[in-house]
Amino acid sequence: MEQEKAVIIVGAGPSGLAMAGCLSRLAIPYIVLEREDCFASLWKKYSYDRLHLHLQKQFCELPHMPFPPSCPTYVPKNQFIQYLDDYVSRFKISPILYHRNVESANYDEASERWVVKAVTNSNTGGSGEMEEYFGRFLVVATGEATNPYTPEVQGLNTFAGDVLHSTQFKSGKGFKNKNVLVVGSGNSGMEIALDLANHGAKTSIIVRSPVHVLSRGMVYLALVLLKHLSLNMVDSLMVLLSKVVFGDLTKYGIERPTEGPFYMKVKYGKYPAIDVGTYKKIKSSEIQVLPAEISSIRGSDVELKNGKSYQFDAIVFCTGFRRSTNLWLKGDDYLLKDDGLPRQSFPNHWKGKNGLYCVGLSRRGIYGSSEDAENIANDIKSFL
Repeated sequence: MEQEKAVIIVGAGPSGLAMAGCLSRLAIPYIVLEREDCFASLWKKYSYDRLHLHLQKQFCELPHMPFPPSCPTYVPKNQFIQYLDDYVSRFKISPILYHRNVESANYDEASERWVVKAVTNSNTGGSGEMEEYFGRFLVVATGEATNPYTPEVQGLNTFAGDVLHSTQFKSGKGFKNKNVLVVGSGNSGMEIALDLANHGAKTSIIVRSPVHVLSRGMVYLALVLLKHLSLNMVDSLMVLLSKVVFGDLTKYGIERPTEGPFYMKVKYGKYPAIDVGTYKKIKSSEIQVLPAEISSIRGSDVELKNGKSYQFDAIVFCTGFRRSTNLWLKGDDYLLKDDGLPRQSFPNHWKGKNGLYCVGLSRRGIYGSSEDAENIANDIKSFL
């Protein structure tokens, strides 16, 4: 099977949909390749029930379509999925070819086209055949969260209880009275620990590295102030506010980083923990903070690197994702690094060479994806 379109978009998450929506508006033909059996699969299949957008809705809109006024300020998962469904309908986003696992993408100098090879993913219901697609432009829209990552832990295969990655966790309902260890203190780890504690699990969370804890209100204030003040000034104010609101976190086992929260987000992609109730549970000892990573596991015994040992019935790894762009994108030494993030810093991160682009990799959330998509669509239009 061979297909040719002006633009090939790889990935049908919110970034890929934003890209397709912008191209649809400009009547530029495209094709979307998606390895799963639906668009926005991370939201539809791999996220926990209590998930809400962490930022206010005006910072999470896709291009050219605001949220309906009936949506709450912090949009819950199901309403965000409905919004994405409506977006696909509004912009008549098609074709999205599902079950397509991209194996390679090369730029052919002679024909001045991108040649993308994809296997129809037999894991999700495809036939396992190789297909070729040709396009003048290629957009990487595979996002920051591509392949779930679980670290290698000595003896993990001997663990007697349940082992989940955060993408497999739905709710704390089934964990009442169980001893559960959450590994990882990003926003998913903090919120999953809260959900477990709310459902009566005896919850512990490993907080290995220093972390900034901010409230939703602080983050909103910071985003407004960043339009007018320097990053350093906003960071200093956020640290001061965090100290006032949350006090000394070290007595609960949480260190504050020396670098500011938004500086760390820009430099390392490390987001501050946006508190939605976890801090209160840590303060009341309903959630226990463990300050060292796992050394080894034997049966239900989990030994930490500080020498202490605990027994758990379940472990939830909230240890993030690895990107796999470097495995299939060939001949690009300008746009993306080996870790799948842009080489160029914002705001010049989205454009490569020979019609190669990336959307949603600036570590600026859905807002960043929307900006990227509009920039790329306008740039492509200038060539056509």
